[in-house]
Amino acid sequence: MARVDLTVRGAGIFGLSIAWEAARRGARVRVIETARVGAGASGGVVGALAPHVPEQWNPKKAFQLDSLLMAAGWWAAVEAASGLGSGYGRTGRLQPLAEARAVAQARARGIESAVLWRGRAQWRVIPATGAAWEPASPSGFLIEDTLTARIAPRAALAALVAAILARGGEVTSDGPDEGPVIWATGVAGLADLSVSLGRTVGSGVKGQAVLLAHQARTAPQLFVDGLHIVPHADGTVAIGSTSENRWDQPDTTDDQLDALLQRARTALPVLAQAPVLERWAGLRPRAASRAPVLGEWPGRPGHFLANGGFKIGFGMAPKVAETMADLVLEARDVIPHDFLPEAP
Repeated sequence: MARVDLTVRGAGIFGLSIAWEAARRGARVRVIETARVGAGASGGVVGALAPHVPEQWNPKKAFQLDSLLMAAGWWAAVEAASGLGSGYGRTGRLQPLAEARAVAQARARGIESAVLWRGRAQWRVIPATGAAWEPASPSGFLIEDTLTARIAPRAALAALVAAILARGGEVTSDGPDEGPVIWATGVAGLADLSVSLGRTVGSGVKGQAVLLAHQARTAPQLFVDGLHIVPHADGTVAIGSTSENRWDQPDTTDDQLDALLQRARTALPVLAQAPVLERWAGLRPRAASRAPVLGEWPGRPGHFLANGGFKIGFGMAPKVAETMADLVLEARDVIPHDFLPEAP
């Protein structure tokens, strides 16, 4: 390959998305992944692209909204370039409401969503119907939002790799850093940044999730009892996840996942006999700010960061890719202040 214009370290969702965005703008890109594509949290099974609550608006929520709204076209372009499916689908989400106060609050949020979501999606309260693919709701009402989407994480990463290669890029396990370097190295990258800055900017949080065989291809996601229940187009349903700050092994499952699965089956009895296809565990990079970490690496000219996609990495990816390509390729900095590595 000729000398490249941009090196990306890390082949998770942030690294591959940025590399694809740069490649489709005409940059020659090299992605270096020393383990395997999706070796970290991006190689999981859940794939929930869920919005923040439409209230108390801030730059993080606005950034995520932009990303979720651009996702359909963005992933369609990846699929067209790669010839592979990503599993993307904007199928919406249902959430049960416990009591009258929660119903009133949800209705108020629905009014706000009409403005904050710019008429591009709805958050509304609807009556429960008792359908099989519907959690029991003590109040008799559910939140329905039409912004939530799903994606198949591993299929999406494979599509991104193929799209990058189709545009003349390179995905390799070794090679020199040429041009600007973007570090999208997950938990290890947050540790390196913490050492560089002399303070803790983030850490890994263990998550466990499970994949079941159940046909609910076009059904909405459910958020119930703190769980994401995500039907996928391939006839599977993903359930996640735990959030563990202490663990013995970062990549092994245990009785916490058993408890999570039982909660899901209690909440949605139609899953009671669904066979378990896979149990997954891994570390997810969580920044101390709970926002993505984007921008130039302080004190390292020519080096940049894209990290901290805890639970929202796939949902944030299109906008993160656009924003980092703007910064690195076109010197246009539109990163929210709270996302910057030096932000408190």
